[in-house]
Amino acid sequence: MAEQNMEDDWSAALSEQAEGDFSQSFEKADPDIFKSLENNPIQSASHPDISSILNIPVQLTVELGRTKIVIKNLLQLTQGSVIELEGLAGESLDVLINGCLIAHGEVVVVNDKYGIRLADITSPAERINKLNR
Repeated sequence: MAEQNMEDDWSAALSEQAEGDFSQSFEKADPDIFKSLENNPIQSASHPDISSILNIPVQLTVELGRTKIVIKNLLQLTQGSVIELEGLAGESLDVLINGCLIAHGEVVVVNDKYGIRLADITSPAERINKLNR
C-alpha cells in the first residue's frame, strides 16, 4: 500500500513537471559574478609554499542527490525514466572536490547557464586536509 502511495506521488510530480514551467524556479544572478572569479587570482607571493600546486586541475562536482537501486531496476531504466533521489526539493546542493565535500550551495542561472552560489564553505585548511586523504 505504501508503494502504491509513493507511485501516486511520483505520478503527480511527473504530471506537474509536464504542465509546469520551471524556468523561473532558479534565482537569476548577476552575469558579472563569473568574471569576478576570473579576475581574483590567488597571490602566490602570499602563499609561497603552495604556489607550485596552484595550477593542478581537480574535479569539481555538484551533487543534487543520491540513491541506491538494485540491478534489476537499473536494467529496467529507459529514456524518460524517473529516479527518486534522497535529496529534498529546495535543499542545498553538495559541492565536492575530487569526491570530498567542501561546500553547500544553491543553483543560479547566469546568461542561460547554470551556476552554483556557495552558501556554506569549509575553511581553506579543512579543504587542504580533505584533499590529502
